[in-house]
Amino acid sequence: MEGSAVGGTKRLPRSETPDLHGAFPRLSDAQLDALAARGQRRSTSPGEVLYREGERDCDFFAIVAGTVTMVDGYGGPAERVHFVHGPGRFLGELGLLTGRPAFLTALAGDHGEVVAVPLERLKQLVAGDPALGDLILRAYLLRGSLLIEAGVGVRLVGSRYSPDARPLREFLARNRVPHTWTDLERDHTAEGLLRQLGVSPHETPVVIWHGTQVLRNPSVEELARTIGLPVPTSDEVVWDLAIIGAGPAGLAAAVYGASEGLGTLALDGVATGGQAETSSRIENYLGFPAGLSGAELADRAVVQAEKFGARFSLGAEATALEELDGHRLVRLADGRAIRARSVLIATGARYRRLDVPRLEEFEGSSVYYAATEIEARMCRNDPVVVVGGGNSAGQAAAFLAAHAAEVRLLIRHGDLGRDMSRYLVDQIERTPGIEVLRHTEVRELLGDDSLEAVVVEDNRTGERRRRDARSLFVFIGAEPHARWLADQLALDDRGFILTGADTRTDADDPLWLAAGRQPLPLETNRPGVFVAGDVRSGSIKRVASAVGEGAMAVQLVHEYLERVGGDAAGRVAPVDRR
Repeated sequence: MEGSAVGGTKRLPRSETPDLHGAFPRLSDAQLDALAARGQRRSTSPGEVLYREGERDCDFFAIVAGTVTMVDGYGGPAERVHFVHGPGRFLGELGLLTGRPAFLTALAGDHGEVVAVPLERLKQLVAGDPALGDLILRAYLLRGSLLIEAGVGVRLVGSRYSPDARPLREFLARNRVPHTWTDLERDHTAEGLLRQLGVSPHETPVVIWHGTQVLRNPSVEELARTIGLPVPTSDEVVWDLAIIGAGPAGLAAAVYGASEGLGTLALDGVATGGQAETSSRIENYLGFPAGLSGAELADRAVVQAEKFGARFSLGAEATALEELDGHRLVRLADGRAIRARSVLIATGARYRRLDVPRLEEFEGSSVYYAATEIEARMCRNDPVVVVGGGNSAGQAAAFLAAHAAEVRLLIRHGDLGRDMSRYLVDQIERTPGIEVLRHTEVRELLGDDSLEAVVVEDNRTGERRRRDARSLFVFIGAEPHARWLADQLALDDRGFILTGADTRTDADDPLWLAAGRQPLPLETNRPGVFVAGDVRSGSIKRVASAVGEGAMAVQLVHEYLERVGGDAAGRVAPVDRR
């Protein structure tokens, strides 16, 4: 909920923001008392700043009396009020739990009283009170969606045709970082903004952080470091377990590895959540009858893993796997390296691209491989086309139907239920805003600066038709993300990584003669290197099975470490978890 500008007046609104779907719940008296026992009660005065946007490691604040207003761009000409909290409510965003900077400034609206609880004490409290912990986490997840919708946080300015802008946009979107995108080709205010910042067009894309810090054509790692996302760790640290890929399999391994005493680091080139993170709603995951989004699943898993001591490093693209002094060495694209006693490959699979002319031309502006709140915002009230016949395509079509003017779902065959779960087929058939075009494929993309329409063909008759589309969503299967390992690990004929007995290890292989054994079930043809999830040959491409394999891999890592001389269960040589 956005309020009126308040720049400099400090006459803050008193009316509370309504509780939007549980984003602003009230704490009970007993919960307030429990927080007060761990923290400190203190009074507030009108206009007092409790914390500022950009600050980290803030206290957790619960309101006893009075109001607190959450402001974006505090003190600047574009200052805006977003939320107003009253008695019983608590402040903060998900970043409070994960070490990221705050995106809003908290201002006391009048004379009141708050309870301030240091973060470590809050974690101790919620560890013994799961109901309180779930209440806070759920509210923070919902607030993140509201901040993304409101367009606060990072501002990215650039051209939709710039190859340097796309990875930055993808990184911000996939990491659920609240941000706004200013297109030089469409926004008439962009040129004036660049002049004001003293930035020339050839220096774009530009990232503006907190209105004052300007990054000219930054790398993904520089962007991550600036906005407080975890970046690659020192290569002098030796981890017990390095996880490459932070999708469901990697996240499960991070939770179980850290909870069982292993020094655990999870790396990902883009974001946590993997392919599942792009799903707007997963409705067949055990234990969540109402469903949950892939982003919520990922955020919950990260908080859970970090609670046990796991570390994450984003923007860390692995390029090679080597051996050094008995350790596994994971080389990164930026030239750094991660050392570990064991490695789990959980890089998953990536969506295939359509083989259609001009695809790259529109990928920066109109072609998407995910359907989340950010993409939905960009195609609101527009006609869209979704290509694919699997669950990801079905989930995308069902989600987008609530935002787009019309949704056309294209499948190459005639049976929607062939590759899609029955519950999704039923949902799509019940949704009036979705038109299913069977035996249909995309042949052309039409438009000048952005996509305007697609030309589709009936693959039985050859008949072609034009269909209006401002956005194209592509979910046509996936290929394993394992090319960087082709000369290092055994792959099957489709490029998936072989494990266990399927590696068909030669009995005379010196690696295994020295080990005195054959590979463990999820182990590759290289001792101490394991695989879980969609990138593994023979895996079941489901979120639940990937989570199960990630958990199973940790048990096998323990067994491996015991064989090579390091006890599992926390008795491995100490690890620096900086």
